[in-house]
Amino acid sequence: MPQPTDRRYGPASLPRARGPLSTAVSVALRRPPHDLAADLGADLDPADPLTDEDLQLTLFLCYELHYRGWRGVDERWEWQPSLLALRARAERPFEAALRRLVGTPSVPPAGVPAGLAELVAADDGPPLAATLQRRADLAQFREFVTHRSVYHLREADPHSWALPRLGGPAKAALVEIQTDEYGNGQLDRMHAELFRRTLDRLGLDTDYGAHLDKVPSVTLATNNLMSLFGLHRRLRGALLGHLAAFEMTSSAPNRRYGNGLRRLGLDEVATRFYDEHVEADAVHEQIAAHDLCGGLVRVEPDLAGDVLFGAAAALAVDRLFAAHLLDSWAAGRSSLRADTPPTVSLAVAAAAAPPPQPVTA
Repeated sequence: MPQPTDRRYGPASLPRARGPLSTAVSVALRRPPHDLAADLGADLDPADPLTDEDLQLTLFLCYELHYRGWRGVDERWEWQPSLLALRARAERPFEAALRRLVGTPSVPPAGVPAGLAELVAADDGPPLAATLQRRADLAQFREFVTHRSVYHLREADPHSWALPRLGGPAKAALVEIQTDEYGNGQLDRMHAELFRRTLDRLGLDTDYGAHLDKVPSVTLATNNLMSLFGLHRRLRGALLGHLAAFEMTSSAPNRRYGNGLRRLGLDEVATRFYDEHVEADAVHEQIAAHDLCGGLVRVEPDLAGDVLFGAAAALAVDRLFAAHLLDSWAAGRSSLRADTPPTVSLAVAAAAAPPPQPVTA
């Protein structure tokens, strides 16, 4: 099948597997679409779904088929029924872990904007932004940017899944926010492009998905959270709550990130991505809380609790991410993954994989 030749814009190469399930999925994706073994992943019950490397990579492998796909992978895998069934089985422990972590708040529809503000005000996550502003060295800042590249090189895309699922004031508000994220249709102003320049200034690979093998499960979880919400219509309220939490907690940290890069001697090209968010997200904060989420629950009041669940989940998973970076640096080690081989060899998984079945277009 034809593949784009410009690797900056995807699709990415399949990342290295991290366990038996992601190995089996990776092996399958390298072959023509076929039915996966019915018992594949039958024991999907990780001790901690939010930090399980195998589970989180498996989810990312499945979700990316709905974004830009994988280089060399047949695009028909996107809707292959047995892979969708496996994905659903992997999603169940992930979503259950999120709900155990934050619950599903109960709030009247009129209280959603205030509830979002209270969640943000009460968030006492680790001081990652302050550390990057004041103390982080260049190597640590490069690590931070490496982690964030997984999202920022497709910035806004997960939240755009909500557009066809909304109507009325919430849809109008989301279009307003997303228009800014996509640079008002100008390539050089798209936030993903601004971030690509930051990567380049820091001497990092700017290709889409280039750093997947380096980032740990907690980084994948921050991205899988958005995909979980975005790809399920029943979770549209949570997706908008997630976006609101993003916008309401963005301006001050991005100011710190930009100042941290300036402290390290980087120029305005490197800092523009963060500087742009200081101004844009100060405006988006009000739109997201009142027009987007408030507008949604005025039309669909039963989604009020879902909105706060999505916001709380966004904040909680980001706290786990920040704690991982700061704990790693405090211990004098990298926050990125060590260069280790897959847990299970591809040869073992290939031997156990079912033979491909004919697939009709």
